[in-house]
Amino acid sequence: MSTAAILVAAGRGQRAGGGTPKQWRPLAGRRVADWTLDAFRAAPGIGPIILVLSPEDRAAWAEFADDPDVTPVAGGADRAASVRNGLAALEGADVDRVLIHDIARPCISQTLIAAVIAALDTAPAAAPGLAVTDALWTGVEGAVTGTRDRTGLFAAQTPQGFHLDAIRAAHAAHPGGAADDVEVARAAGLRVAIVPGEADNLKITRPEDFARAERILRQDMDVRLGNGYDVHRFGPGDHVTLCGVLVPHERGLQGHSDADVGMHAITDAIYGALAQGDIGRHFPPSDPQWKGADSAIFLRHAGDLARQMGFQISNVDCTLVCEQPKIGPHAEAMADRLADILDIPADRISVKATTSERLGFTGRGEGIAALATAALIGG
Repeated sequence: MSTAAILVAAGRGQRAGGGTPKQWRPLAGRRVADWTLDAFRAAPGIGPIILVLSPEDRAAWAEFADDPDVTPVAGGADRAASVRNGLAALEGADVDRVLIHDIARPCISQTLIAAVIAALDTAPAAAPGLAVTDALWTGVEGAVTGTRDRTGLFAAQTPQGFHLDAIRAAHAAHPGGAADDVEVARAAGLRVAIVPGEADNLKITRPEDFARAERILRQDMDVRLGNGYDVHRFGPGDHVTLCGVLVPHERGLQGHSDADVGMHAITDAIYGALAQGDIGRHFPPSDPQWKGADSAIFLRHAGDLARQMGFQISNVDCTLVCEQPKIGPHAEAMADRLADILDIPADRISVKATTSERLGFTGRGEGIAALATAALIGG
């Protein structure tokens, strides 16, 4: 049986502050939505992922338009309408179950996703809930006015799972105004099994929730830093290739490949963070097939290897050391090219330059050096 996921990301999240909707705000080196999406991408048994977006989030629409793992769908006037749109997007899909999850729950674990899916083997609906253990009060104007019995009370969480046909029919029949999809399912007479929830599966609602979510995520994060350094001497030519961009110059750079000193330093930084040696280990200069090769081959390999080992490239910083040519006019194009090769946003890549005050081989104009740092996050 195949299971789809609907990630509801169309809300504005005003209580979380910050102006930008909470799902697109940074959290532990990434965006809230990135953590949630990757959790479902990695979950065994999850097929199509429907991402319900606000029509206002134009950047997100552009970002996910060509994502092979994600289908963006427009949200509705409220959460229920957004879920209905997500369900409609599954029409004709080869799935019979669906998990509906709040995008603002980025700390969702693989264990909990699997538990909800498993519960659907014996129930038409299942959802995680945390048994209430604290005393419950009522209050008015900052003062306690009474207590409530906590027996049998649970705090609802997501993902909430359903047999697809059952929840689709339940939403079609519901008059609206439900707190969540469990309420919709129960109104249709569906039995909803309770799966033990997890305290770390919080929903980011208020500004202070970001700090708590970051602490949770960093508990299991593997943060790696790598450094790279490379040098190439000048020789005959009319241009240099730096960070993937052809820059006119009175001399070229010499090397076994295309001598892209910046890209080589970044590649070695990524390999270093992974403890996987350097370019020479993966692409030996003694091998004639790499003579004159485009250094994008090396960098793309390093980026792919990082993903295969379970890491996300968080950011890259590269400094080119030379008197000439001038790097500033080309820095943005270089960042864009590197971002395209590594498949990360350009605003996570820094390319800058410095001189060596006419000291040393770079100061004498004999060549160009490059230093790079790469940060990787896994977990």
